[in-house]
Amino acid sequence: MEEILTSIKKHHRLKRFGLALLSLTISALLYNVFLLPLNIVSGGVSGVATITNHLYHIDPSLMIFLLSAACSLISLLYLGIEQTASTIVASIIYPLLVKLTAPVAAMIPIDTTDVFTIVIFSGVLSGIASGLFYKSGYVNCGFPVICKVLYENFKIAISKSTLIINIIVVIFGGVFFGSLNAMYAAILLYISSIVMDKVILGISNNKAFYIITSEEELIKEYIIDNLNHNVTTFDVKGGFLEKKRKVLLSVIPSREYYKVTEGIKQIDKETFFVVTDSYEVIGGK
Repeated sequence: MEEILTSIKKHHRLKRFGLALLSLTISALLYNVFLLPLNIVSGGVSGVATITNHLYHIDPSLMIFLLSAACSLISLLYLGIEQTASTIVASIIYPLLVKLTAPVAAMIPIDTTDVFTIVIFSGVLSGIASGLFYKSGYVNCGFPVICKVLYENFKIAISKSTLIINIIVVIFGGVFFGSLNAMYAAILLYISSIVMDKVILGISNNKAFYIITSEEELIKEYIIDNLNHNVTTFDVKGGFLEKKRKVLLSVIPSREYYKVTEGIKQIDKETFFVVTDSYEVIGGK
């Protein structure tokens, strides 16, 4: 199985690096053009760099590099060189891009009277950049490395530690820049997380239906003959009564969701079914 993972990492290496470089460039431009001038502390090492720039006039790119290097060193000590290697790319390139794109902020005049619109736009761009970076297969620099160390050594969920760290950074931002800026940062993080998921997973064009019914043949006939979609049947056993039942599985285009749900209800009002998003369907007819 490790050979498969190694093969995935080696596949399209140049393309993956280009994707990572594009995402880091977007992030650097976003930081210099929107977040830093408005003092919006949206978590991460960039948020800390915004605070230290305000308090001590430390170059944000330098602070981002120092924090990223420190996190990479901790990763090296606790996770080893193999897992740390993938973070070094972002640890070096991102601070460099922040430094190189800093003059762009002076070249692009931004109307800051409507901060809320800027926050929404920044959240969308941030989500796109983060999604592209994760799709590249590289590991982000800074605090995500610490979250990985916490998971590997203390089994603290990465999502939980990431949330806690970002909340702490945003709160400190609120202390120095006001509660309104902290609320803007929270909105930005929320929008970014939603967009990032869409970029990584894609937009769900299909729904997967898992159906348990006493009218198995009628529902199969309805889906196959009337809606022209295939149905797969497999056996399951209930955990409480341990009774064997059959489950119908069918992947339906989202635009036909209403036809399926209403049709099922009319055929068997006692039907139990679960609907989930289906982001990718490979094979089948």
